[in-house]
Amino acid sequence: MSTSSSLESTLTRNWLRRGPLACALWPVSLLFGGLAGLRAGLFRAGVLKSERLPVPVVVVGNIFIGGTGKTPLTIWLVQALREAGFTPGVISRGFGSADSAPRLVTAASTPQQVGDEPLLIATRTGCPVMVGRDRAAAGRALLAADPAVDVLVADDGLQHYKLQRDVEVVLFDSRGVGNGWRLPAGPLRELPSRRRDFTVVNAPDLSAELAASVAPAGSARGGAGAACAPVQMQLVGDVAERLADRSERVPLTELAQRPLRIAAAAGIGNPGRFFAMLRGAGLDIAELPLPDHHDFLDRPFDGLDADLILMTEKDAVKCAQIEELRDDPRLWVVPVTARIDAALAEYIVEKCRGCSSA
Repeated sequence: MSTSSSLESTLTRNWLRRGPLACALWPVSLLFGGLAGLRAGLFRAGVLKSERLPVPVVVVGNIFIGGTGKTPLTIWLVQALREAGFTPGVISRGFGSADSAPRLVTAASTPQQVGDEPLLIATRTGCPVMVGRDRAAAGRALLAADPAVDVLVADDGLQHYKLQRDVEVVLFDSRGVGNGWRLPAGPLRELPSRRRDFTVVNAPDLSAELAASVAPAGSARGGAGAACAPVQMQLVGDVAERLADRSERVPLTELAQRPLRIAAAAGIGNPGRFFAMLRGAGLDIAELPLPDHHDFLDRPFDGLDADLILMTEKDAVKCAQIEELRDDPRLWVVPVTARIDAALAEYIVEKCRGCSSA
């Protein structure tokens, strides 16, 4: 395990409780919170300039650092907006992207050029996706490249205040708010009291305790009060597809009946969520957790004693572009789909339709 991965693992464990390490870092978190609050205040006061684009902007983000399931939620939202008659486009930072300037995701794009998540979103939805460090510039570039787009979904970017937004969706998972402290003493970029329009929790079970911990203080910004009632999201994956030929599919329940040594690899923010889903399908797996956005160039499967290796779609977009992995017959992909109450889509669509052009 690399030094950075070891540090990340140590912090992640300590962010779930208020132990000695978290307490030692707590004074630093006060400084972090003060600086973050000052920056947000300067944007609200107009000292730092923000930009409004001529179409509604929906931001999907999190205040809990790391993976909470934003990509599946973004894909679900794009499909919901399309079904409602919109022509959505997606803008994203593009983690690991080689360029800082806006870049359109195409069929020829690589994860190194545009990031793994934007490539997955473009593949799954077929909608135009633009990546760029400056989300406002990425939005302008996307609208110029595809004038038919009439709503933008920002994958991440909750704290990117340079881009004005019409709807904010904040996503949590079963870890809730962790120990409730800000970075680096805890996992939060902002406090749970942060105002937003809607709250979504990616968890198999949404207990009253979990729902209460992530609910914001007061009512929603838009006055509908929807943010006060967190909505549950469940990620459903029931088949495995061969990496070399995605048309070859096998139900997970069928794999569970076969006498196979199965390993599961996940280079996502919360690998345990993927492993739990597979176990829920009856699979007995050996876990191979990897750092988020892992590039797979270190050949992590060499010497792995397994007949079958299951991976996430986010990892598959990178492995599919590495010849020796693409042709490895052991590698199979488990695509997931977000299952969310349709009422959330109706609320978001209603807000987008109520937005006036800039």
